[in-house]
Amino acid sequence: MSYWYCLNHHAVEGQDGCAYKDRLGPYETEADAERALEKVKERNEAWDNDPNWNDKK
Repeated sequence: MSYWYCLNHHAVEGQDGCAYKDRLGPYETEADAERALEKVKERNEAWDNDPNWNDKK
């Protein structure tokens, strides 16, 4: 089974949740889906600090 994080309800949902445009995922586990926003923050910080993508001088 796959899980998604709903951006409208701030909750983990299964296959029959809200529209895909309002969700992050899919994730393999419910625990991974619960960490969705934390993972987004971690990835954004990594990309912001990646010298291959950072145009700031």
